[in-house]
Amino acid sequence: MEKNRSDSETAQWVLANTKHCPECRRPIEKNHGCMHMTCSPPCKHQFCWLCLGPWEKHDSGNFYNCNRYNEARAEGNYTEEELRRSQAKASVDRYLHYYERWAAHERSRQKALEDVAALGKDGSQREAVAAAFGVVETELDFLEEAFRQVAECRRMLRWTYAFGYYLDDAAKRDLFEDLQSQADKSLELLHECAEKDRKDLVAEAAGVRGAVADKYLEFRPKLSSLTAVARNHFENMARAFRDGLAEVEVDPAVAARRAAAVPPPLPKDDDDYHRFDDLRM
Repeated sequence: MEKNRSDSETAQWVLANTKHCPECRRPIEKNHGCMHMTCSPPCKHQFCWLCLGPWEKHDSGNFYNCNRYNEARAEGNYTEEELRRSQAKASVDRYLHYYERWAAHERSRQKALEDVAALGKDGSQREAVAAAFGVVETELDFLEEAFRQVAECRRMLRWTYAFGYYLDDAAKRDLFEDLQSQADKSLELLHECAEKDRKDLVAEAAGVRGAVADKYLEFRPKLSSLTAVARNHFENMARAFRDGLAEVEVDPAVAARRAAAVPPPLPKDDDDYHRFDDLRM
């Protein structure tokens, strides 16, 4: 029994934390918070952890659709049994799409909270990072603030997938997914800057005080700006949720029919809500 439980837990960890590179099929462990993955040399393929698409398309300005579940599929002639199987598979696929993103953002939120603790006052990394940048520790409050914003954004974005799972109004879904996509992209830019750019600067400055002074002067306002942009996107999304996505007019008959089945609101605190599986019941 104990061995089976241990094997099961190991399998669950592998499924949650490793995926194969879409280019070379090498297994990759996710040990960072942001979703931008880079395969190790000689491959070096860059891709999105969530949808496995090329990262260059996510960073092209107008393409960021891995938050959307694509229901389109090729038309064909099905027997009644084949249709049932197809519908059952589509239902499972749709659930997994939302669940995987719900879970991935929670793992990234936990990683961001670890960084908050490490870079906050009396944190284990604060003194070393300040020394690498050649500044006093009190000047690193902007870095702690960035990770606090990341953690809060991950918490909110996580629950938008539970919201989206139950949102079946097509008109409202378009607005919802646009807001979600914009917020998601702003968050990834912020998290990558706070996490990877900061680590690259520290590594470059290792043992050479003042070597990255000019780059630090560029890094600080960039990170502060990304923090403000992400906060603005998420505040806009929260406002739209509070207004019931009212920017979209809904047919009165549709609104009446769904009045008794409004999607669950975003939680204020994770402890007040059940797991995604429980919400699905």
